[in-house]
Formats: sequence, C-alpha cells, structure tokens
Amino acid sequence: MASTLIAIVAGVGPGTGASVARKFAAAYPVVLLARKPENYENLAKEINQSGGKAIGISTDISDSASVKNAIDVIKKEFGSDVGAAAAIFNASGGFLRTPFLGLPEDVFKTSIAVSATGGFIFSQATLPLLLKGVELKSAHPPSLIFTGATASVKANAQMASFATGKWALRALSQSLAKEFGPQGVHVSHAIIDGVIDIPRTKEWLKDAGPDAKLSADGIANDYWNLHTQPRTNFTWEIDLRPAVEKW
Repeated sequence: MASTLIAIVAGVGPGTGASVARKFAAAYPVVLLARKPENYENLAKEINQSGGKAIGISTDISDSASVKNAIDVIKKEFGSDVGAAAAIFNASGGFLRTPFLGLPEDVFKTSIAVSATGGFIFSQATLPLLLKGVELKSAHPPSLIFTGATASVKANAQMASFATGKWALRALSQSLAKEFGPQGVHVSHAIIDGVIDIPRTKEWLKDAGPDAKLSADGIANDYWNLHTQPRTNFTWEIDLRPAVEKW
C-alpha cells in the first residue's frame, strides 16, 4: 500500500481550527484532535460528505499518553508508514482577564500545560511524521504551524496567565524552526492580533464596523500560503490583524 500524507489539526473548534481543517482537507486526509468529540464530530461528517476524508480523535493535547494514543490511532487508520504534510497546533488555555493577585493558580497552570507543554508534546509526536513527509517528497514542504496571539508578544495587564503560555509557545516554535528548517520542515508561528469572527464573539465589536474582526477562513488561507512556500522562502512568523486594529 502506498504511503499516505495527512494533515493534523490540534485544537479544533468552531473558528480557526475548523476553517484550517476545511482548507487542508481539500488536499489531504485530515485528522481532527480535540478533547471533546462535539468539537470535531460535525466537522468530520461535513468533510467526509463533501468528498474529503476526516477522522476525529478525542485528545488531551497536554497529556503525552493521550497524544501517543492519537498517533497510534492515526497509524492504525493510515498505515505505519504514514507521513504528515502539515501539523497545525491551534490549542490554547489559561485565557482569563483578571488582576494578577486574584489569578487562580489552576488557570495559570492550564496555560502552561496547554500552550507550552502541549506544544512540546504535539511537536515531538508530529515531527517524525513531518520528517517522513520530507522523505515521501511531499508536494509542499511539510509544515508545522503554531497559532499565537497578541499575547505572544505583548503581555498586557491582567493577562499574565494567557501571555505566559503563548510566549513560551512562540519560543518553542522559533527553536524548532531553526533546528528543523534545514531538514526540510517549515515551522511557522502566526500572531493572531485581534478578535476572530466566530459565533462566540458575535456580539463583540458590533459598533466597530464590518472589518473589525479577523476572518477564520482568511487565517486558514494564510496558513495554506505558509504551507506552500518553497524551501527557498520559509517564513517563520507572520502577524495578522484587521485593518482597523490598533497595534
């Protein structure tokens, strides 16, 4: 059986994760990772009914045993010789805007566990598959893409927990870009600087105009553009924001 190249998306929800999955599903079978099945079940059904292939796996990205199980399921589904054309880390935790002296310890720990430790675990699990993608001569350089935030580079007041995890994830991505770029894996970090237009944010910025929020589909297009860059033109970091965003 010929080896398969897949795309893996961790942190699938109704926004960026779903849009990225749909975009990459046009070219590859996609694996959807999320803790709760309700976050990926309808999306997997949608992709499969539209002619693509998607499987969802309940995964706690901050737990190495859970991620190892996901890799085992992937190899059972696609074969032990499977390679990855793309792996997208879209998970985050610890988002609580609160004065630091009232910040619960468990919220801070969640930020580290998901963004920092989760990014580490996901990278160690998927990089062997991405390197296999290099070996299998993927049409585009195998890509490891991390979703960052304003907090990745700007730690605003009352955002200590979220910013700490996101800063750590950015540092991880930079180190991996320098180590694995020469091996043919394109590692990128995307700073999402603004509010993403998803159902949960429907009432946000209502008076700021039609272009006040980032498009999740637009983010997915930018991730695809990163994925299709040739080895001569790797971009480590991009920052995306609406035209009206103050920065």
